[in-house]
Amino acid sequence: MRPEIIIMLTHHDVTVKNAAEIFEQCKDIEEVKFWGFKNVGLPKDEMKALAGAMKAAGKTTFLEVVTYDEASCLDGAQTAIDCGFDCLMGTIYYDSVAKLLKDNGMEYMPFVGKVSGSPSILEGTNEEIIQNAKDLMAKGITGFDILAYRHVVDGEKLAYDFCKAVDAKICIAGSINGYDRIDTMFDIGPWTFTMGSALFDKNFVAEGSFRENLRAVADYMAKK
Repeated sequence: MRPEIIIMLTHHDVTVKNAAEIFEQCKDIEEVKFWGFKNVGLPKDEMKALAGAMKAAGKTTFLEVVTYDEASCLDGAQTAIDCGFDCLMGTIYYDSVAKLLKDNGMEYMPFVGKVSGSPSILEGTNEEIIQNAKDLMAKGITGFDILAYRHVVDGEKLAYDFCKAVDAKICIAGSINGYDRIDTMFDIGPWTFTMGSALFDKNFVAEGSFRENLRAVADYMAKK
């Protein structure tokens, strides 16, 4: 599968204050169809306005929620609904969250494996994480947010094994920070992968703007 990229307007796991301005500067890059941000960093009215601007530009929108207890995950899901996102990524899976999102027609891609901490870490053997995904698919889940590069052992092997074994929409989230890891994404073949901090850190065009870094990534992916 040829992966798509989800551009996350987040830096160090927080949505940047000028996210709306950055999106306006970049929304004409047609190759980049998927955009999102986290539920921390902006007030809710600004989140709603930004999600609306993304949808008005024809983009598919993602809210990523990095919380672990049921009440916080439900709150994040309600925020995604209130702001009109297309998909909620993250949260620990709870039946209550899945039902709330299903009742509101929203796609749900929960974390898989044992996720904890801030910044997040992912624990569990590859086999356990794959089985967790299959158990959730039996409950109707069709996509997953996997923090492969946050795995405590070998994230790259986990990503390979997971994408080979799990027939679902898979997003490899976090730490895709150079051309070598973009190459790895094309080798592994997930549905999507996220990128945010690497663009703010100017990993691709050292003296360039966010747009110039994104343009470089989009051009690189188009040639693959």
